[in-house]
Amino acid sequence: GIRVDNIKCFEKEMSYIQNPDYLVDFQYLVSNLPDYFFEIPASSTGKYHPRYALGTGGLLRHTKAAVRIAYELLADPVIGDKYTSDEKDLMLIALCLHDGLKSGKDHSKYTQFDHPLLMANWIEEEKEHLHFNDEEIAFLQSVIASHMGCWTKDYDGNEVLPKPKTKYQNFVHMCDYLASRKCILLEFDENNNVIG
Repeated sequence: GIRVDNIKCFEKEMSYIQNPDYLVDFQYLVSNLPDYFFEIPASSTGKYHPRYALGTGGLLRHTKAAVRIAYELLADPVIGDKYTSDEKDLMLIALCLHDGLKSGKDHSKYTQFDHPLLMANWIEEEKEHLHFNDEEIAFLQSVIASHMGCWTKDYDGNEVLPKPKTKYQNFVHMCDYLASRKCILLEFDENNNVIG
């Protein structure tokens, strides 16, 4: 079913989406994210993320930061005009979802290294509930699966995640990367929305 509270958390981000047909699927996917997504910090150690991404709701704030960075970059015609309106929408939706299963499906204590693949697979599993066509689903999966950039090896040194290759994969990775830099500090209001 649809969880309204989850959707409410992403009202601001939904206002960035131009294609009304995408909003139905976006709301469905967001409403089915695990509860922990809205509560845990972005980093279990605090080593890899700025202050705002730590503590309760940190992962949600990190996600919103990545989406806001994307939105601001895409608003610049020098950057944004390289993408169609639907491509921009899909990248924004992917950023909203990219860490949706960061602690796995069952909320393990630590970040699941393969969380980008878990999320990409989950979108495939939910396909029967979605209106996205096969191409749009493949687009979301590819940019989510590669969002970790050059950090593709698991804790045992095995190559697990794909590296970004396309301009879409690179853009999504760049926004996630910038949202994890300690030198870039965004401010948030009481509803976890980026101020400004």
